Amino acid sequence: MSEIMKVEDLKFSWGDNLVIDSVDFVLRENEIVSILGKNGAGKSTLLKCLNKILEPDQGKIMIHGEDIREIGLIATSKKMSYVPQSITSNFSMDVFDVILLGRRPYINWSVGELDRKIVSKTIEKMRLTDFAFRRFDRLSGGERQRVIIAKAVAQEPNIFLFDEPTSDLDLKNQIEVMKELRKIVSEENGKAALIAIHDINVASRFSDRIILLHEGKIVSNGKPSDVLTPENIELVFEVTSRQVVDEDGILRIFINDEITKD
Repeated sequence: MSEIMKVEDLKFSWGDNLVIDSVDFVLRENEIVSILGKNGAGKSTLLKCLNKILEPDQGKIMIHGEDIREIGLIATSKKMSYVPQSITSNFSMDVFDVILLGRRPYINWSVGELDRKIVSKTIEKMRLTDFAFRRFDRLSGGERQRVIIAKAVAQEPNIFLFDEPTSDLDLKNQIEVMKELRKIVSEENGKAALIAIHDINVASRFSDRIILLHEGKIVSNGKPSDVLTPENIELVFEVTSRQVVDEDGILRIFINDEITKD
C-alpha cells in the first residue's frame, strides 16, 4: 500500500503544556487507523494539527510527498475532510443542501449536475434517503452526526479525519457507519481514514492499525491484536483487561472491574 500521509516529529503545546510530543506515523492507502487514548491524551489536538486548524510548534506533515504548509486551503479541502467531535452548526436548510456543502472545494460559480449526482449517491450510500429533504435543524443529534459524516464523504477526499464520529449514534448506526467507511476506504483507490475514537472494540473490529496515544506520545502503533494488549491497556487506561478471539475470528477486548490506579 502506498503512503498518503507522513507525520514526523510533531509537537504542539498550549502555553507551557506539551500536548503532542514527538509524534511520528504514516497513513497508507486503503487503511483505517484508529487513535485511542484517555481524555486529554491529545487525540483531538492531533487531528486539528493535521487539518491545519492548529499550527504545530514543530514537525512536518506530508501528503503525497508535499508539505501541507505549501498546500492552499481549497487544495487541502480536496485532500482531507474533517468531522469534529461535536456538531455546533445548526443549519436551517435541507439535509441534501447540507451534504452539498461538502462539494464547495469543487464549485466555482454554480452547483453542477455532477455535484448533485455525487450528493444523491452519498445519501443513498449512507442510508439517509428517508430524511434527505428534512430540515437539518429538526433532526436528532445522532441524525445530524450521520449527515455531517455524509457531507465529509461527498467531499471525496483522500483522507478522512474523524473525531469520535460515532459518539452520538446508537449501536446499530455505529455499526452501519463504520461498515460504510470500511467499504469506502477498502474499495476506493487512494482513500484512508484516521479516526479518534473511545470504543476499543469498535476500533479493534474496523481498524487496520491502532495508534495508542498516552500523554501526547505514541506508546504503540500496529495491528489491533499487537497494540491492545493487557499491558498496554493497563498503562494507558489504568484498568485490567483480556483479549478474546471469538468463533468468527473477531478480536474482542474485555475490560475487567479492576482499576490499577486511584
